[in-house]
Amino acid sequence: MSFKDRLSDPRLRRAAKWTAIGSATAVVCGAAIVGIAAALMSRQLPDVSTLQNYQPKLPLRVFTADGELIGEFGEERRQLVPIDKIPKVMKDAVLATEDARFYQHGGLDTIGLARAVISNTLHGGVRQGASTITQQVARNMFLSSERTFSRKLKEALLAWRLEDELTKDQILEIYLNQIYLGNRAYGFAAAAQTYFGKPLQDITVAEAAMLAGLPKAPSSNNPIANPRRAVARQQYVIGRMVETGYLSQADAEKARQEPLKLRDAAEPSGLHADYVAEMVRQQMVAKYGDDTYTKGFKVYTTVARADQSAAYEGLHETIVDYEQRQPYRGPEGFVELPADSADNADVDTAVDDALADKPDSGGMMAAVVMEASPRKLVAVRANGDSVEITGRGLQAVQRGLVDKAAEPLRIRRGSIVRIARTGPQNSWEVTQLPEVEGAFVAVDPRDGAIKALVGGFDFNKNKFNHATQAWRQPGSSFKPFIYSAALEKGFTPATIVNDAPLSFDAAATGGAPWEPKNYDNTYAGPITLRQALEQSKNVVTIRVLDAITPAYAQEWITHFGFAADKHPAYLTMGLGAGSVTPLQMAAAYSVFANGGLKVEPRLIARITDARDQVLEDTPPKPADQAGRVIPARNAFVIDTLLNSVVKNGTARRAYGTLRRDDLYGKTGTTNDSHDAWFAGFQPTRVGVAWIGYDTPRQLGVRGETGGSLALPAWTRYMQGALKGVPVAKLDVPPGVTNASGEWMYDEYANGQGVQSLGVEAALTPIMPVEVNSGAPTTGPAPSWGTQPVIPAIPGQPAQPGQPAAPAQPDERNRILNMFR
Repeated sequence: MSFKDRLSDPRLRRAAKWTAIGSATAVVCGAAIVGIAAALMSRQLPDVSTLQNYQPKLPLRVFTADGELIGEFGEERRQLVPIDKIPKVMKDAVLATEDARFYQHGGLDTIGLARAVISNTLHGGVRQGASTITQQVARNMFLSSERTFSRKLKEALLAWRLEDELTKDQILEIYLNQIYLGNRAYGFAAAAQTYFGKPLQDITVAEAAMLAGLPKAPSSNNPIANPRRAVARQQYVIGRMVETGYLSQADAEKARQEPLKLRDAAEPSGLHADYVAEMVRQQMVAKYGDDTYTKGFKVYTTVARADQSAAYEGLHETIVDYEQRQPYRGPEGFVELPADSADNADVDTAVDDALADKPDSGGMMAAVVMEASPRKLVAVRANGDSVEITGRGLQAVQRGLVDKAAEPLRIRRGSIVRIARTGPQNSWEVTQLPEVEGAFVAVDPRDGAIKALVGGFDFNKNKFNHATQAWRQPGSSFKPFIYSAALEKGFTPATIVNDAPLSFDAAATGGAPWEPKNYDNTYAGPITLRQALEQSKNVVTIRVLDAITPAYAQEWITHFGFAADKHPAYLTMGLGAGSVTPLQMAAAYSVFANGGLKVEPRLIARITDARDQVLEDTPPKPADQAGRVIPARNAFVIDTLLNSVVKNGTARRAYGTLRRDDLYGKTGTTNDSHDAWFAGFQPTRVGVAWIGYDTPRQLGVRGETGGSLALPAWTRYMQGALKGVPVAKLDVPPGVTNASGEWMYDEYANGQGVQSLGVEAALTPIMPVEVNSGAPTTGPAPSWGTQPVIPAIPGQPAQPGQPAAPAQPDERNRILNMFR
């Protein structure tokens, strides 16, 4: 039957008619159903106008005073970057890949949808998506990712509404800041830091193309999880940029050939200020609660980048140097390796498993030994790099490489060791993780700003902040505060004190007999107070403290911020038997550095919201007379003594290195060398270094001192911190005189004051005199107002009117036993 005959057949005409009617009815009904569903759904859809004030979950970010990021806290890594601050190359790469007609369509791209359907049909699979950037924003902000018709319909409705409520740039800004891109990175600014370790503004075309390829499959296509797939996706993005006219063919070829330098999370990078960031986090949580982690607060600290870098490097190098002087303790562990070559897949798996719980620490990287001999060691790192070490790089671990090495020390195939780059040549060596800890604090004594703070060798290894939480005995670094008290009792730097063996019977101590000794167990006989501090003579300090009474000294040290109950009023206080933290010592030494004024250490300078609106601003407040706690002349005389310590005494190595005349400080070593200190300053920087074990024990087989261990960290810091800082001269305050080359209070310049102690049979009492304190005119009267009577030397009866401290034998014995 011909086609014409078929058309003339009534039955066929009726069938065609009803088919057409049915199809039209189905379309109308379908449209009606969709319309009704859309109408019903529209009532349940969220209000998209809330995105007019887009506020994503933004982490707390902590910066140095000069704007370097040092910490980020929150579930999502994200930076809110305005659309006009996002580089054009980044926007071009995203638009070319995700929505080339973004600025032409109204939320749904019908042309793009048709193109995707045709492409997917021809290639027999899903090769192109049809969701616009507006639809993706709607889905990410308001909907789930389930694949259902109702979700797609809601997505379309929301996309139309978004296009009505927001501008194209607003929608694109939300997308570029909100989209998840793998490794906890949300938004392209965070992804640039995560994958390339650089600001978004600095990325290249090749890097932008790799980032733009992430939205499709961020967890599996990122360059850390799957470098091969990430590169393939990057090449596709570059091709799309050429097709859409965003990139020339020549620039595309250049981008294709550019080698990518991914950030290696195992390599130490950035500024080491984790303890500072954690201190800020704790303060912010105390103030803002859980909002701390989602509101995008930016906290700018007082820490200076150069100071923090110098402090970290100084402490780190000092601890590493100390560790190199210690015996090798052996490998950290052992893993059985297959006998095949090092590139065998089973070997790689074994290495990965062995190093999974051995994170790198302080630049010391965990590695598994592949072969070992006294002359050569080959080890593999967690990132797969093979390292060969010879010569001096094996020197520290020779005990473990000899054939007869004891089993705990033996280094062999499968041993887990630490390797690090050291020395001027930056060559590899085998080392070991330090067990010793340390801390360093630097404060500007003029306003209390904390310029640097390092709370330990490695924050990831030990989060305990030794700078603020470690209460340790300060040893001889506490002596300047005793000498400061003595100046108010008539002593001068020229006072002669007998450095000779001294003993106290049970009646004098309230307990057992005690014989304090000098550190080196040698005695110089009669020497000046200046010489005694230079050489850190313990016996001289005890004689002085006994003369002025521990009770008076205990009250005096509270002017510097020390708590009296942390320093019991016994003679051992003079040898630093109390408890201090490094930060507390830095604040106390600031009083000497600024001429007698108390400053409170401060860390936070400014807090802003996510859009840089200032919430809190704490400008520096220079110390002034309202904060005076000791006379200016007292601080001046102590400064001259501390300067002598650096030039001629136990800290002279610092002077030999720095060659500056404006350095002041005191070494400190506690009993049995459990703690090593150096506290010192230049008038613009106070620095305090402490080194010791968390569970106190002797520092080294022969013991180390503050001068040999803590002083190098301080010196290295000052080398960096004082670059370009002119040498400062002390201003001579009223009330002091230079008599025969020695500074002293005016009233003691003509033979008055304490001339000697422990040399004659007894001291001549000194009549009370008024001291020009320079104290503020308001508030409580200062304690240094009147010169009290000096008590007799040990073994002689106390002078009339001298108060006696109440005896507490048990407590006294406990403290005295520390120094027997």
